[in-house]
Amino acid sequence: MSVEILTTLSPITNKPVLTRNGLTDADLQALPANATNAFDSYRRTSLASRQHIVKKALKLLKDKQHELAKEITEQMGRPIAYTAKEVTTAVARGEYLLKISDEALSDTDGEAEKGFKRYIKKVPVGPVLILFPWNYPYLTLVNSIVPALLAGNSVILKPSPQTPTTAEHVQQVFAEAGLPDGVIQSFHCGSLTQIETLVRSPQIQLVCFTGSVAGGLAVQSAASDRVAVRVGLELGGKDPAYVRSDVDVKWAAEEIVDGAVFNSGQSCCSIERVYVDEKIHDEFVAAVQDVLKGYKLGDPFDPKTHVGPVVSKKSAETIRSHIQDAIDKGAKNLTPDNESFKSPPLDGNYVAPTLLTEVTHDMTVMTEETFGPVIPIMKVKTDKEAIKLMNDSQFGLTASIWTKDVALGNELADDVEAGTVFVNRCDYPSPDLAWVGWKNSGKGQTLSKFGFDQFVKLKSYHIKDYPK
Repeated sequence: MSVEILTTLSPITNKPVLTRNGLTDADLQALPANATNAFDSYRRTSLASRQHIVKKALKLLKDKQHELAKEITEQMGRPIAYTAKEVTTAVARGEYLLKISDEALSDTDGEAEKGFKRYIKKVPVGPVLILFPWNYPYLTLVNSIVPALLAGNSVILKPSPQTPTTAEHVQQVFAEAGLPDGVIQSFHCGSLTQIETLVRSPQIQLVCFTGSVAGGLAVQSAASDRVAVRVGLELGGKDPAYVRSDVDVKWAAEEIVDGAVFNSGQSCCSIERVYVDEKIHDEFVAAVQDVLKGYKLGDPFDPKTHVGPVVSKKSAETIRSHIQDAIDKGAKNLTPDNESFKSPPLDGNYVAPTLLTEVTHDMTVMTEETFGPVIPIMKVKTDKEAIKLMNDSQFGLTASIWTKDVALGNELADDVEAGTVFVNRCDYPSPDLAWVGWKNSGKGQTLSKFGFDQFVKLKSYHIKDYPK
């Protein structure tokens, strides 16, 4: 049979930058078998040995940060000024998970009783399939691969066809760090049918998927007739911000713009809805305009660029359709004059940061994931109204409250329906906190000590002394 050829188009030029071969059906069937064989040996290694390998691999990854940064920029379009930071942040996140792994994977003793020993042991689940995205490939992969390997599992990696080299680099640095052959395998695939085949494989014990709601539902559906397989989903967001009237308006505007526009808004936890107290609404909008005037849209290889292209023509079309839908329904486009917004480089998928006001929840831009550099601002009268609107969403990944009254912000956070609520911050998955999606934003969790839970299963030992 013919092998699928996967072509990566750079969003900067829409021209091919590399190709990768897909798998034959025979190759696909060999992946879980090989993972099972590798797991049977690797699960018997000590935690100390696994920790040594992970520590060395993370250092090797950090040493390659500038090489990897150029590839990220070329393949998905994030400005070069920021891409190396993804690698160093991913390494720091992995180092934190490494630091807490003794505690996270430790046994739990039962009650003491003379003549008995009882304890609960955390054992690896088995071969893990990790399907990870293009927008933050190293950051999202670290969430799963580090706890998976520390727990003693083998893994199969499937990167996005947009950023195919990420899996290859990760597999290489772990091999150099001394990971046994077969414990990490990677493959390239654009076929949902082949992914479903892997998910249904009886050897696969856990699937970790990060991506769209539609993709997550497809993975969950493929696994629906298997009792043994677990599915962890990190999906989309429509993350709200609420700006109270007591804030420093200039500061809040700078933070909100960064949270909405960084990475061209292509983050599951970027700010996609902004609710502002009516008493400061006009002042806040003017401050956002001032911030946007200082942003540069353009060639992501220019170190002065703040905003590069979005990932694809289709993505650009979706973002523009959300903007147009809002305007057709009465929203105002108050994006300030900015020469770089008017004349971005030709050929690429450039979408200028866009400021919208007079928006409502009748507009797509306030209800569906836009995944682009759009800042829709809606006026509210009270805290109660703001919280109600923040919760009026099918998504629940993160939310943020901006206020000088931190105690009140903390209190309001209790009523917000999201897995993470920030006060005076946004768009920051902290490794010591569980990263978890509510509603259609996912299920399961990564990061923190709880991020190890899906990679282990509990085994109870009940041992009685031999009667004498």
